[in-house]
Amino acid sequence: MRIEAGVATDIGQVREGNEDSYLVEPPLFAVADGMGGHRGGEVASQLALETVETLFRAGTGTLVDQVRAANQAVFARSAADRKVSGMGTTLTAVQVLGDVAHLAHVGDSRAYLLRAGSLRQLTDDHTLVQRMVQAGEITAEEADVHPHRNVLTRSLGTDPDVVVDEQDVGLLEGDRVLLCSDGLTSMVTEGQMQAILEATPAAQEAADRLVRAANRAGGVDNITVVVLDVLAGDAGQVGEGVTGEATAAARPGHAPPSPVTPGGGPTVGDPASGGSRRVVRWVVAAVALLVLVVAGATGFRGWVDGRWYVGVANGHVAVYQGIPATVLGFELSHVDLETDILAADAEALPLYANLADGLNANGRDDALHIVDQIRRDLRKAGRAALGGGA
Repeated sequence: MRIEAGVATDIGQVREGNEDSYLVEPPLFAVADGMGGHRGGEVASQLALETVETLFRAGTGTLVDQVRAANQAVFARSAADRKVSGMGTTLTAVQVLGDVAHLAHVGDSRAYLLRAGSLRQLTDDHTLVQRMVQAGEITAEEADVHPHRNVLTRSLGTDPDVVVDEQDVGLLEGDRVLLCSDGLTSMVTEGQMQAILEATPAAQEAADRLVRAANRAGGVDNITVVVLDVLAGDAGQVGEGVTGEATAAARPGHAPPSPVTPGGGPTVGDPASGGSRRVVRWVVAAVALLVLVVAGATGFRGWVDGRWYVGVANGHVAVYQGIPATVLGFELSHVDLETDILAADAEALPLYANLADGLNANGRDDALHIVDQIRRDLRKAGRAALGGGA
């Protein structure tokens, strides 16, 4: 099999800069959506993909190993550079080897598979509202308009370690894979996306049309789309039978921020290779040491003080400043506000079962919003238990 790729990215109608990045290095393709302000978001998404690309070219580790190393790289840069403190990024990547697509995913960018008239979302959003949907607290339709719909529960660069979702998807000739940032999915319905994908034969034209559709709908965020067509072809070409062509659909004055250019890339080595895994572990350890040495006490403290989360203090739900971690016996957070909400009551709700681990917030105001949501969810659960309904 071979892959024909189309790529389009655009600043949108509202944002001042493009914080999205993409990677097209057949057989590896990825989309990243940065956060932390224009400068921070752009740096985070590009650094993450540059790290993945470098390890991929070197044949070091699996795709998941590479994404974890990207997390360490963004975390270290965020801690060392005040100008981008607190930055982070989503990352959704696919590596196509033969007739299998290996997926790695963190955040709320998405991967879809279009097959035989059916469009299926392959990834789960790592957001607060998605947790609420999975817990049965709200419907998918309510999630689309929820005030906390953009609050991520998992991203690259915001914590020293990250859990990476991974899965393998078998591919068939005629399949079409879509990778995209939420600038597309927040503006265009899945029905509209499917209609465009089915009506547009060429991958590049499909990517262009999807971006135009998001802009016509308002374009409130940056938009990045990668369309991959699975075609018949002889194995043994670039990337074990994978070929690729990608063109960025840049509009005048809005050059795509991709940190890489399309081209052939080596196949990542055997996932079970002990040597590759040891190299990745050494890379991660070196980056972690860099955080402590390069950042320095002052810079690192400043970065920590800019972080907020909701956790547990004295058996109550509490707002913390800092990060939920301990280094050399020193706590890296302190309680800013202890509420009257019993932590046990909140943790009894599936959505907040991991409250003790901390729910990341984008600032103190956002942390207070999360506390308010917990309070509302508890009232709702109490009414339901009494037979009062929602």
